[in-house]
Amino acid sequence: MDAFYASVEQRDDPALRDKPVVVAWRGARSVVCAASYEARRFGVRSAMPAVRAERLCPQAIFVPPDFNRYKAVSRQVREIFARHTDLIEPLSLDEAYLDVTTTHTGLPSATATAEAIRTAIRDETQLTASAGVAPNKFLAKIASDWRKPDGLFVIRPREVLGFLEPLAVARLPGVGKVMESRLAELGIITVGQLRAWPGTELEQRFGRWGRRLHELSQGIDDHPVRPDRPTLQVSAEDTFEHDLALHELAPHIRRLAEKTWAAHQREASSLHGRVARTVVLKLKTSDFHTLTRSVTPSTRPSSANELADIACALRDRVERPAESRYRLVGVGLAGFVEADSFAAQSDLFSADSCG
Repeated sequence: MDAFYASVEQRDDPALRDKPVVVAWRGARSVVCAASYEARRFGVRSAMPAVRAERLCPQAIFVPPDFNRYKAVSRQVREIFARHTDLIEPLSLDEAYLDVTTTHTGLPSATATAEAIRTAIRDETQLTASAGVAPNKFLAKIASDWRKPDGLFVIRPREVLGFLEPLAVARLPGVGKVMESRLAELGIITVGQLRAWPGTELEQRFGRWGRRLHELSQGIDDHPVRPDRPTLQVSAEDTFEHDLALHELAPHIRRLAEKTWAAHQREASSLHGRVARTVVLKLKTSDFHTLTRSVTPSTRPSSANELADIACALRDRVERPAESRYRLVGVGLAGFVEADSFAAQSDLFSADSCG
């Protein structure tokens, strides 16, 4: 979807149309959830501090987010997808992968299917969506951004290598600023230059990730579209009104542990019946550096209180100057396994220790 949250706001309030809209609460502690294309022309982007967005675009109209409304539209769009295929892998409220190798509609091509979906979205939601059509997921993702907003871009199998060759390596999934700079030190700026390096040498330098990079440079991605992906992590986080010292975080960690534990219990009681074993503590410093610490205890947490105790203990693994201040804290649970499998393993170890 194109500038999804902001577009919903502009659709529902005619006074916002053609105006620079920023979906965010005002204030020093807030970050931008979404920005309309009118606001983006001034450099406003998602995840940017709201105060910076206000400096870049003083005439911006700030609208507080309404996630219930966005979720309702997302469900509406998902229903349109489901008319065409059951193989839908949602990434977020506004983005999904679809496998249209075979479809319910019998349309003659993936391109025709994408056009039909975009038309239905426009007619039924009065919003626009951009689509990428390609032989695999990572190429489709790149293609979906190619002609935003309200665009369609197709990469045919015979075009893959030529399309990738001039792209900056940063366009490949997983290549962030650190990896981009490491590749630049080797003289690798474009995907074509990356492809020219032997895969074995990239693997020696970067391990399994080097092999994956070489595959991506050749347009290879065998990851299937996975409907209803299992939960990888449940978490809750909070941004403070004022930066806090590390020793002041305990009550906030305990409050967030309660929320996370409640979400975990909903997951465990669902049809998935999955339980988590790994505790994650997330911190963001006053200068916007993100720190995470995690541990997988021999016995998984059995209550919100135990989760909070473990998360608080993870603070001791944060090696920062005593004067450091933190603007955000989060508590998460990860490492989900099937409850039946976990119970069987626990019984096995208990029996072994008794014997």
